[in-house]
Amino acid sequence: MNQPQIRVALVDDQQLFRSGLAVIIGAQPDMAVVAQATDGTEALGAIAVHEPDVVLMDVQMSPMGGVEATRKIFEDATGRFDKLPKVIMLTTFDWDEHAATAIRHGASGFILKDSTPEFVCESIRAVNGGNAVIAPQSLAALLRDEPAPVPEVPLPYLELTEREREVFAAVALGLTNQEISEKLFLSGSTVKTHIGAILRKLELRDRVQIVVYSYENCIGR
Repeated sequence: MNQPQIRVALVDDQQLFRSGLAVIIGAQPDMAVVAQATDGTEALGAIAVHEPDVVLMDVQMSPMGGVEATRKIFEDATGRFDKLPKVIMLTTFDWDEHAATAIRHGASGFILKDSTPEFVCESIRAVNGGNAVIAPQSLAALLRDEPAPVPEVPLPYLELTEREREVFAAVALGLTNQEISEKLFLSGSTVKTHIGAILRKLELRDRVQIVVYSYENCIGR
């Protein structure tokens, strides 16, 4: 049985770049471009109509840029993350403060506009599968210039079990499920179960948000 295709939306104000991405992604047997938009406002409408799984979102656009559009996608989204797309920011610069802000708002990472076609496609597959496309160390570096983390440990974190906190710390350090399994002597399915419980209890959407949560609250690192 064929796997369902990953539905992708492209948001960029440069038509030539957007068209190139569409050709690359459309050539993949497991992907389909279902919508294109030239700015954040168009993107919000297209997402509502076409319900993509993954959105490639340019950081800098006018009148509404990718950061603001990402904020609007995820605002008031508590409890219904499964209804929303995963967002990958497109940026020209390796260390982009706007990308860091978008990640805080809910984006699953960022890729450079000059990335190879293979890396773009693998990034789409990664975030569609619940993973991030930025290493925790790189994310920490991006967040370093943001406002200082709040020292108080939030109540939802205190409600995690001891084992869930161990898994949380491992995810925040960037360990894969296999590495967590070996480190904590857990089966792969048990690791997935714990991560699912952590995301649910902390009302987070994916692994990259665990890294952000860890950094902002000075826990698990």
